[in-house]
Amino acid sequence: MAPPPPAAPGETPELRLLRRLTPSRVALHLDLWRGAPSRELVDPLAKAEALYAAGDLPGAEAAADQLSVRFAEPRWPTLPIPFRALRVEIPPPMPPQYDPEFPLPAPEKEARKARRHAETQLALARGSVEWAAAHAIPIDDAPAALARAEAALGPGGAGERFWPEIDAVWASLRVHVPMPTTAAARPVPVAPEPAVSSDITGDS
Repeated sequence: MAPPPPAAPGETPELRLLRRLTPSRVALHLDLWRGAPSRELVDPLAKAEALYAAGDLPGAEAAADQLSVRFAEPRWPTLPIPFRALRVEIPPPMPPQYDPEFPLPAPEKEARKARRHAETQLALARGSVEWAAAHAIPIDDAPAALARAEAALGPGGAGERFWPEIDAVWASLRVHVPMPTTAAARPVPVAPEPAVSSDITGDS
Protein backbone atom coordinates (compact mmCIF):
# COMPACT_ATOMS: atom_id res chain seq x y z
CA MET A 1 0.00 0.00 0.00
CA ALA A 2 1.24 3.48 -0.84
CA PRO A 3 2.46 5.64 2.06
CA PRO A 4 -0.09 8.06 3.52
CA PRO A 5 -0.08 11.63 2.22
CA PRO A 6 2.00 14.15 4.14
CA ALA A 7 0.25 15.78 7.08
CA ALA A 8 -1.18 19.20 6.33
CA PRO A 9 -0.46 22.08 8.74
CA GLY A 10 -2.65 21.73 11.83
CA GLU A 11 -4.00 18.37 10.69
CA THR A 12 -5.44 16.11 13.39
CA PRO A 13 -6.39 12.43 13.05
CA GLU A 14 -10.05 13.51 13.06
CA LEU A 15 -9.51 15.91 10.16
CA ARG A 16 -7.48 13.37 8.20
CA LEU A 17 -10.40 10.95 8.45
CA LEU A 18 -12.98 13.60 7.63
CA ARG A 19 -11.08 14.30 4.40
CA ARG A 20 -11.42 10.63 3.45
CA LEU A 21 -14.84 9.64 4.77
CA THR A 22 -16.89 12.49 3.33
CA PRO A 23 -15.69 12.20 -0.29
CA SER A 24 -16.07 8.41 0.01
CA ARG A 25 -19.68 8.96 1.07
CA VAL A 26 -20.26 11.07 -2.05
CA ALA A 27 -18.45 8.51 -4.23
CA LEU A 28 -20.92 5.80 -3.23
CA HIS A 29 -23.82 8.02 -4.34
CA LEU A 30 -22.45 8.49 -7.87
CA ASP A 31 -24.75 7.49 -10.70
CA LEU A 32 -22.46 4.66 -11.80
CA TRP A 33 -23.79 2.51 -8.91
CA ARG A 34 -27.36 3.02 -10.17
CA GLY A 35 -28.50 3.86 -6.67
CA ALA A 36 -27.40 0.55 -5.20
CA PRO A 37 -23.70 0.10 -4.38
CA SER A 38 -22.66 -3.32 -3.15
CA ARG A 39 -22.60 -4.12 0.55
CA GLU A 40 -18.92 -4.94 0.10
CA LEU A 41 -18.39 -1.22 -0.50
CA VAL A 42 -20.99 0.24 1.85
CA ASP A 43 -20.10 -1.93 4.86
CA PRO A 44 -16.48 -0.71 5.22
CA LEU A 45 -17.67 2.89 5.02
CA ALA A 46 -20.43 2.26 7.57
CA LYS A 47 -17.90 0.60 9.88
CA ALA A 48 -15.45 3.48 9.48
CA GLU A 49 -18.19 6.01 10.21
CA ALA A 50 -19.34 4.12 13.32
CA LEU A 51 -15.80 3.82 14.67
CA TYR A 52 -15.14 7.48 13.85
CA ALA A 53 -18.24 8.49 15.82
CA ALA A 54 -17.15 6.27 18.72
CA GLY A 55 -13.71 7.88 18.82
CA ASP A 56 -11.85 4.77 17.63
CA LEU A 57 -9.73 6.61 15.06
CA PRO A 58 -7.22 3.80 14.33
CA GLY A 59 -10.12 1.40 13.73
CA ALA A 60 -11.88 3.94 11.53
CA GLU A 61 -8.72 4.48 9.51
CA ALA A 62 -8.30 0.72 9.02
CA ALA A 63 -11.90 0.46 7.76
CA ALA A 64 -11.32 3.42 5.43
CA ASP A 65 -8.21 1.64 4.13
CA GLN A 66 -10.35 -1.44 3.45
CA LEU A 67 -12.74 0.68 1.40
CA SER A 68 -9.89 2.20 -0.59
CA VAL A 69 -8.70 -1.32 -1.44
CA ARG A 70 -12.23 -2.27 -2.49
CA PHE A 71 -12.42 0.77 -4.78
CA ALA A 72 -9.31 -0.47 -6.59
CA GLU A 73 -10.69 -3.94 -7.32
CA PRO A 74 -11.35 -4.51 -11.05
CA ARG A 75 -14.75 -6.15 -10.46
CA TRP A 76 -16.34 -2.77 -9.63
CA PRO A 77 -17.07 0.06 -12.05
CA THR A 78 -14.11 2.40 -12.36
CA LEU A 79 -14.57 5.54 -10.32
CA PRO A 80 -14.48 8.72 -12.39
CA ILE A 81 -11.89 11.41 -11.85
CA PRO A 82 -11.43 12.93 -9.27
CA PHE A 83 -12.97 10.19 -7.09
CA ARG A 84 -10.48 7.71 -8.51
CA ALA A 85 -8.03 9.28 -6.04
CA LEU A 86 -9.89 7.48 -3.23
CA ARG A 87 -8.54 4.12 -4.43
CA VAL A 88 -5.47 2.65 -2.82
CA GLU A 89 -2.38 3.27 -4.88
CA ILE A 90 -0.23 0.23 -5.58
CA PRO A 91 2.79 1.58 -7.45
CA PRO A 92 4.63 -0.91 -9.65
CA PRO A 93 8.06 -2.04 -8.48
CA MET A 94 10.58 0.57 -9.53
CA PRO A 95 14.18 1.23 -8.55
CA PRO A 96 14.41 4.54 -6.65
CA GLN A 97 16.72 6.04 -9.24
CA TYR A 98 13.94 5.74 -11.87
CA ASP A 99 11.82 8.19 -9.88
CA PRO A 100 12.33 11.65 -11.44
CA GLU A 101 12.03 13.21 -7.98
CA PHE A 102 14.60 10.88 -6.43
CA PRO A 103 17.58 13.28 -6.73
CA LEU A 104 15.66 16.25 -5.33
CA PRO A 105 16.42 17.48 -1.81
CA ALA A 106 14.09 16.01 0.81
CA PRO A 107 12.36 19.35 1.60
CA GLU A 108 11.49 19.88 -2.05
CA LYS A 109 10.18 16.32 -2.42
CA GLU A 110 7.97 16.79 0.63
CA ALA A 111 6.74 20.14 -0.70
CA ARG A 112 5.76 18.51 -4.00
CA LYS A 113 3.92 15.70 -2.19
CA ALA A 114 2.11 18.21 -0.02
CA ARG A 115 1.02 20.21 -3.05
CA ARG A 116 -0.24 17.10 -4.85
CA HIS A 117 -2.19 16.14 -1.73
CA ALA A 118 -3.76 19.62 -1.60
CA GLU A 119 -4.59 19.48 -5.32
CA THR A 120 -6.25 16.08 -4.83
CA GLN A 121 -8.36 17.36 -1.95
CA LEU A 122 -9.35 20.42 -3.96
CA ALA A 123 -10.37 18.25 -6.92
CA LEU A 124 -12.40 15.95 -4.65
CA ALA A 125 -14.11 18.92 -3.01
CA ARG A 126 -14.89 20.46 -6.40
CA GLY A 127 -16.27 17.15 -7.74
CA SER A 128 -18.37 16.62 -4.61
CA VAL A 129 -19.85 20.13 -4.73
CA GLU A 130 -20.65 19.73 -8.44
CA TRP A 131 -22.33 16.38 -7.74
CA ALA A 132 -24.40 17.86 -4.91
CA ALA A 133 -25.50 20.80 -7.07
CA ALA A 134 -26.48 18.47 -9.92
CA HIS A 135 -28.63 16.43 -7.50
CA ALA A 136 -30.29 19.43 -5.83
CA ILE A 137 -28.70 18.72 -2.44
CA PRO A 138 -28.41 21.86 -0.26
CA ILE A 139 -24.85 22.43 0.89
CA ASP A 140 -25.02 25.83 2.58
CA ASP A 141 -21.87 27.85 1.90
CA ALA A 142 -19.76 24.98 0.54
CA PRO A 143 -19.43 26.59 -2.94
CA ALA A 144 -18.13 29.80 -1.35
CA ALA A 145 -15.69 27.84 0.83
CA LEU A 146 -14.54 25.95 -2.25
CA ALA A 147 -13.88 29.20 -4.10
CA ARG A 148 -11.84 30.49 -1.17
CA ALA A 149 -9.84 27.24 -1.07
CA GLU A 150 -9.12 27.54 -4.79
CA ALA A 151 -7.85 31.07 -4.25
CA ALA A 152 -5.66 29.92 -1.36
CA LEU A 153 -3.82 27.29 -3.44
CA GLY A 154 -1.18 29.34 -5.20
CA PRO A 155 2.05 28.55 -7.05
CA GLY A 156 3.85 28.27 -3.73
CA GLY A 157 1.45 25.68 -2.34
CA ALA A 158 -1.50 25.78 0.02
CA GLY A 159 -1.92 29.09 1.78
CA GLU A 160 -2.92 29.55 5.39
CA ARG A 161 -6.66 29.49 4.64
CA PHE A 162 -6.63 26.51 2.27
CA TRP A 163 -7.22 23.64 4.69
CA PRO A 164 -9.84 25.38 6.88
CA GLU A 165 -11.86 26.12 3.73
CA ILE A 166 -11.51 22.54 2.43
CA ASP A 167 -12.66 21.24 5.80
CA ALA A 168 -15.64 23.61 5.69
CA VAL A 169 -16.67 21.97 2.41
CA TRP A 170 -16.44 18.50 3.94
CA ALA A 171 -18.31 19.56 7.07
CA SER A 172 -21.18 20.96 5.00
CA LEU A 173 -21.41 17.91 2.75
CA ARG A 174 -21.31 15.62 5.77
CA VAL A 175 -24.45 17.24 7.16
CA HIS A 176 -26.48 17.08 3.95
CA VAL A 177 -25.30 13.94 2.12
CA PRO A 178 -26.81 10.83 3.73
CA MET A 179 -24.97 7.56 4.13
CA PRO A 180 -25.34 5.37 1.05
CA THR A 181 -27.58 2.33 1.27
CA THR A 182 -27.40 -0.97 -0.54
CA ALA A 183 -30.05 -2.40 -2.81
CA ALA A 184 -33.05 -3.78 -0.96
CA ALA A 185 -32.92 -7.52 -0.64
CA ARG A 186 -35.18 -9.28 -3.08
CA PRO A 187 -38.04 -11.11 -1.39
CA VAL A 188 -37.67 -14.85 -1.30
CA PRO A 189 -40.27 -16.34 -3.61
CA VAL A 190 -42.96 -18.20 -1.72
CA ALA A 191 -43.60 -21.72 -2.96
CA PRO A 192 -47.25 -22.27 -3.85
CA GLU A 193 -49.19 -24.40 -1.44
CA PRO A 194 -50.07 -27.83 -2.79
CA ALA A 195 -53.53 -27.95 -4.22
CA VAL A 196 -56.10 -29.78 -2.13
CA SER A 197 -58.30 -32.04 -4.16
CA SER A 198 -62.02 -31.41 -3.73
CA ASP A 199 -62.88 -34.88 -5.00
CA ILE A 200 -63.32 -36.49 -1.61
CA THR A 201 -65.23 -39.73 -1.60
CA GLY A 202 -66.71 -41.60 1.28
CA ASP A 203 -69.97 -42.68 2.80
CA SER A 204 -72.18 -39.93 4.05
